[in-house]
Amino acid sequence: MKRSRFSAEQIIAVLREAESGTAVKNLCRRAGISAATFYKWKMKFEGMEISEIRRMRLLVDENSRLKKMVAQREPLRSMQLCIELRPFDSKQ
Repeated sequence: MKRSRFSAEQIIAVLREAESGTAVKNLCRRAGISAATFYKWKMKFEGMEISEIRRMRLLVDENSRLKKMVAQREPLRSMQLCIELRPFDSKQ
């Protein structure tokens, strides 16, 4: 997963500055982000504290790691099922 250029503290600071009345256009220009990024952050992180964002990122990373582990095991499991379900060969 691609890491963010911005820390949790920076994201929260940008969102709080917008709440205080700073124009979004000026805020985005100063932070070096697009308006779409700002609104995505607002939808995802609004009302969260820094510790909550860090915890959420850790959970997302762990979830993606576990999904990769399951994906690597699935082909092996399907091969085992095929072997177990193969009809008995009577030509021995």
